[in-house]
Amino acid sequence: MAAVSIPPPQPNATKYKVALLQLPVSPRKEENIARARARLDAAAAAGATLVEIWNCPYSMETLPSHGEDIDGGASPSVSMLSEVAARRRITIVGGSIPERSSGRLFNTCCVIGPDGQIKAKHRKLHLFEIDIPGDITLRESDTFTAGQEPTIVDTDVGRIGIGICHDIRFPELAMLYRSREVTSHGFWKTGAHLICYPSAFNMSTGQLLWDLMQKSRAVDNQLFVVTCSPARDPNAESDYMIWGHSSLIGPFGEVITAAGHEEATVIGEIDRSMIQTIRENLPLEMQRRDDLYQLVDVRRESSGHETCAA
Repeated sequence: MAAVSIPPPQPNATKYKVALLQLPVSPRKEENIARARARLDAAAAAGATLVEIWNCPYSMETLPSHGEDIDGGASPSVSMLSEVAARRRITIVGGSIPERSSGRLFNTCCVIGPDGQIKAKHRKLHLFEIDIPGDITLRESDTFTAGQEPTIVDTDVGRIGIGICHDIRFPELAMLYRSREVTSHGFWKTGAHLICYPSAFNMSTGQLLWDLMQKSRAVDNQLFVVTCSPARDPNAESDYMIWGHSSLIGPFGEVITAAGHEEATVIGEIDRSMIQTIRENLPLEMQRRDDLYQLVDVRRESSGHETCAA
């Protein structure tokens, strides 16, 4: 008797709440973890079923000392996220965490499911380098190793794509998340309705590009974009000052909810049915000129599937 493919379960509701935890981050890891646990519990109690946080200080000098072995189980940050996710039955986008693996350091975001298990792990793909004389100079490649895989994952609230900070500057990645179909139990399903970007833009790039990048990714791909930043610390010893302004952006570029630069938890509602309506009313996919340009998903192509056209 031939095996029968069973489609994976679909999200129960089209609407859900997402909480953005914009937390102050100190060099004391235990303090950061305790604060994040308390804020996660409060967000879950307020009805959030998807929670995004940022929970490590952003300093090239100190990041290596905060490295955690996620695959080896020696990660106090991920252990806390897993405990809260399972106890509260929520999905947590926990990013980012400096991950130490095979002698290298990655900037990593983990997606934890309501069972407390890691559903996906995204390693930052695009490393940030900037040199503005008299303002800021930074080379992440001196500290981090770049990831090699885009990350799109099925969660209890639907399919989401993951990027970290500078990943948002590259529209091709968001286009891939919008267009990629993933096989599960023998079925092909459509792309992401939401992209999460835990981020730590600085004062210069934040003022110029933060709102623009989020709205561009959302409008171009007709989906939701959520960003979560640390809170700004005006007394921080690091020269890298955080912009803040964690936000949830809708498919038309509308700001659904946003924080300022101080410590805050903001909660907004995502309605996945909006995406279908918007795409039916403004069918960009049907209007693309595939005879002139295409987005090539090299992972799908190498696995024998058709090129994913954008």
